[in-house]
Amino acid sequence: MLPQRVKIVEVGARDGLQNETRVLPVETRVELIRLLAEAGLTAIEAGSFVSAKRIPQMAGSGDVLQAALAATADAGAACAYPVLVPNLRGLEAAMQAGATEIAVFAAASETFSRKNINCGIAESIERFAAVAERARAANLRVRGYVSCALGCPYQGEVGPGEVARVAGLLRDLGCHQISLGDTIGVGTPGQARAMVERVAERVPVEHLAAHFHDTYGQALANIHTVLPLGVSVLDSAIAGLGGCPFAAGASGNVATEDVVYMLDGMGIHSGVDMRKLLFAGDYICAKLGRPNQSRAAAALSARSR
Repeated sequence: MLPQRVKIVEVGARDGLQNETRVLPVETRVELIRLLAEAGLTAIEAGSFVSAKRIPQMAGSGDVLQAALAATADAGAACAYPVLVPNLRGLEAAMQAGATEIAVFAAASETFSRKNINCGIAESIERFAAVAERARAANLRVRGYVSCALGCPYQGEVGPGEVARVAGLLRDLGCHQISLGDTIGVGTPGQARAMVERVAERVPVEHLAAHFHDTYGQALANIHTVLPLGVSVLDSAIAGLGGCPFAAGASGNVATEDVVYMLDGMGIHSGVDMRKLLFAGDYICAKLGRPNQSRAAAALSARSR
C-alpha cells in the first residue's frame, strides 16, 4: 500500500552544495534555505560542521544555521534544520549555533569508509557513539546515514546484510531515523527492494528513509519501488544538486522537483508548492552558473514560456 503522505528531507543546501565546485557565500545559502522553506519543505539540511579546509563549500555553517533558525522563528514556521557533524568538535560547534538535530554518517563499505573518513566501519561507529550520546544528552535528535547502500565505487557490490548490520548499529546508537543512501546511484529497483526488505528486519521501516542518486537514471524507479514497502521519508536535492567526490561520474541526488512531480501525480501529499520550488531551483542554479538537472523543472519551465 502506498503512503498517503511523504516527508521530503531537502539535502541540496548541504549534500548538494558541498559537491559543487563553486563556493557560495553564507547569504546565498541562507536565501536558498529560506526559499525552500517557503516552498513548504519542513526538513532542510543546513550545513556541515566539518573542516573548512577539507570542504570549503561548508564554511560558515554555524552562521547559516543561526540565520535559518531566526528566519523560521520570524515566520512562525515549523522547520527542522539537521546538520552533519563528524565528531565531538563539530557537535560542540553545532550546539553553539543552536542545532536541534544532527546527522552522522557511516558506510556499508569498509573500503569507502577508510577512503572517506580514514577509518573502518567499526571505528567510525565508535566515534559516532560518543557524538550520539552527547547529542541525546542535550536533547538533540540524531539522524543516521548509511552510504554505499547499493554499491561502492571501490569494492563494487554491497550486500543487503551488511547494510542492515550498519543500519542496526546506528539505530543502537539512538538514531531516530536511518537514511539509506545509494551514494553512487548504481542501484536498480530490484536491488532497492531487497535492500530495504533486509534492513527492515533490523530497523522498523517507519524509521527508514531513502536517499537515491540518479547516476543511471534509476532514482525515481527506486523510490516508486520502496514506497509500497512502507518508506515514507525521501531525501532529495533541489535542481538535482550534488554528486560524490569519491566516485567518478556519480551524478547528483534525485531532484526534489522530480520527486514532487511524481508524488503529485500519484496523489501522495508532500506539502510542497511546485511553483515556489521551481523558483528556488532557478535561484540556486543562477548562483552556481549551471543548468537545473531536474527534468520536471525543465519541462515545466518550458511550458510556462
